[in-house]
Parts: sequence; C-alpha cells; structure tokens
Amino acid sequence: MPEAIPRYRRVMLKLSGEALMGTKPYGIDADVITDIAEEIKDAHQMGVEVAVVIGGGNIFRGIEASAKGMDRATADYIGMLATVLNALTLQDALEKKGVYTRVISAIEMKELCEPYIRRRAIRHLEKGRVVIFAGGTGNPYFTTDTAASLRAMEIHADVILKATKVDGIYDKDPVKDPSAKKYDELTYLDVLRMGLRVMDATAVSLCMDNRLPIIVFSIKEKGNILRILRGEKVGTLVKA
Repeated sequence: MPEAIPRYRRVMLKLSGEALMGTKPYGIDADVITDIAEEIKDAHQMGVEVAVVIGGGNIFRGIEASAKGMDRATADYIGMLATVLNALTLQDALEKKGVYTRVISAIEMKELCEPYIRRRAIRHLEKGRVVIFAGGTGNPYFTTDTAASLRAMEIHADVILKATKVDGIYDKDPVKDPSAKKYDELTYLDVLRMGLRVMDATAVSLCMDNRLPIIVFSIKEKGNILRILRGEKVGTLVKA
C-alpha cells in the first residue's frame, strides 16, 4: 500500500471511452478496465478522494453521428447512454477489488444509478467511496470534458487528471509525426491560443476561470496516477 502523503486531497479523473478499448477497435478491453481499476484502488488506499468522469467514444460518438446526418441532440443523448455503460463496467471492476463505488448519472435511471445531487456526491467522497459521474452534463452539445470540468468545480476537486493514450500535450500528433514536441507546462491561454486538442475550449475556459489545474498524462503507463499523487512530474501540467 502506498505510504507517501498525497499531493492532492480530492481529484477528478477524466477517462475517455477510447482509453477503455485497449487495442480493440470497439468496446471495452477487460484487461484495460482491470488495470485502471487497480490504479484507482491504489489512489484510494493512499487516502485520496477519487471522482471519475468517463466518456463513451468506445461505443458511440455523437459528433460523428451528427456529421453523418443524425440530429445532434439525439446523437449526444445516445452518447450519454454509452457513458453509463462504461461507468457501470468500471464500477463492477472496482467493487471486485473491494472499492466501494457509486455511479451518479446526470440522466435519471434510478434502477441503475443514483441521480446527480451535488451534496450527495460530496458526501460519498467524504465517506471514502469512489464516485463515477455518468451521462455527461445531461445536456447535448457539451462534451464529457466539459462535464469533468463542471463536476470538478462542483465537488471542489484539487486537480483534473486527464488520462489519454499519449504521455502529455504535444504541438503535433506524436503518433503521426515523430518530430512532435512535448510540453512540460502550459497556461490555459497557451492551450486556447494554440488550439491544442487537450480538452475542448469550454472545459479549458471553465478551468481557467476557476484556476483549476489540469494534468494530461498517459493511462497506458501503469503507476502514473500514483506518481502524480506523490508529486512527481508526469505528463503536462496546465495551469494559470
């Protein structure tokens, strides 16, 4: 069990749906979800209060469906339902490891998860439960990145940990261009001005207005969450 004093008391972990796919072209890789659950468990055992916002792009991407002719609002609502599937899957993986978890959805479906009530979510965290926020913001035209920023502000998180497939923010796509330069630190304005695809502009602006730091890191490298919580330099820090 980790013994170091954590740098952050309460964190918001933003997971994309694509991060759950592993090497699969679609859906959820069981090994990946197990590894993520293990990392969250380690953070939880460290005494950190962990909230999670999860995307649904591994199952359905509303913006792509909209581009192909589907009504944008309808497509976004379908995407929100996909986030619930992912949240329930992560909850199952966590509880198999003995971590008490609550799924809270912005879209009410009381047979599956709790409705979003801010004070109840905070109380779950205070009681040592991992809280997974599903359903985005509950509104179309807003991404799960924006949902992560909004919920992080509402629960008074100390930082957003944005998990990606690459080890930080680059000036170009490092997968396509080996000459891409990695940034260790950026300001919110840098991200907005350079149009870096870290989080959407609404999410970054929310963080900027509330001075909430964002750490972008690779979920593919085991132990990164613990390294961040111990205060090690991992990925790219976005701050004021």
